Amino acid sequence: MKRAIIIGATSGIGQEVAKKLLSEGWQLGIAGRRENELKNLQKLSPEQIFVQTIDITQEDAPLHLQELITQTGGMDLYFHASGIGNQNIELQTDIELRTVETNALGFVRMVTAAFQYFRQQNNGHLAVISSIAGTKGLGSAPAYSATKRFQNTYMEALAQLAYMEKLDIHFTDIRPGFVATAFLNDGHKYPMLMSSERVAKHIVHALKCRQRVAIIDGRYACMVFFWRLIPRWLWERLHIYL
Repeated sequence: MKRAIIIGATSGIGQEVAKKLLSEGWQLGIAGRRENELKNLQKLSPEQIFVQTIDITQEDAPLHLQELITQTGGMDLYFHASGIGNQNIELQTDIELRTVETNALGFVRMVTAAFQYFRQQNNGHLAVISSIAGTKGLGSAPAYSATKRFQNTYMEALAQLAYMEKLDIHFTDIRPGFVATAFLNDGHKYPMLMSSERVAKHIVHALKCRQRVAIIDGRYACMVFFWRLIPRWLWERLHIYL
């Protein structure tokens, strides 16, 4: 039985991916900050799901990750779905710092712990949810777009490190567009909004195929292609909001 650890399984994409992997026979270790939500998910299959409360902004988070791995009986897939983001045109410092704390510091804390585990057993699959927002700096959400670019680059660096050390570790950087979750429940209207169930289906397919980078879905892949063609001087004069 394949074993997956999912960080950020209390809601949204992480929860939907957990359900799909569960239906395919995976043994799951699920984590997040809201214990009640984790236990509700565990009720779907108590013999296949193990629960651990983890706050990735806390220094002891890797210790709790190891506890969850032990409960689950090992780890073949690490899936990082934990993150936050806000529009912050006013550039409130606390919002920017909180975003960096979760999406950069917390991200590194957990992903490096997963990498070290896979390094020791010389195999594994490390997958993270970043965003198409990492393609360009977005004036409406500076810390969010910057930390997503950070995640893209960090994954690239880890993939190179694994190759340098001849480790059998696979990497998948998942970059969705707008997804209808509580994350975007802020009263704004978002274009090309996708359901979390649809996105989870694309993600599981990308995991099975061990795609290195998966932009979800095709409409967003096309949009990102053209975004990258826009010169910096023009991009900085555009009005783009999340």
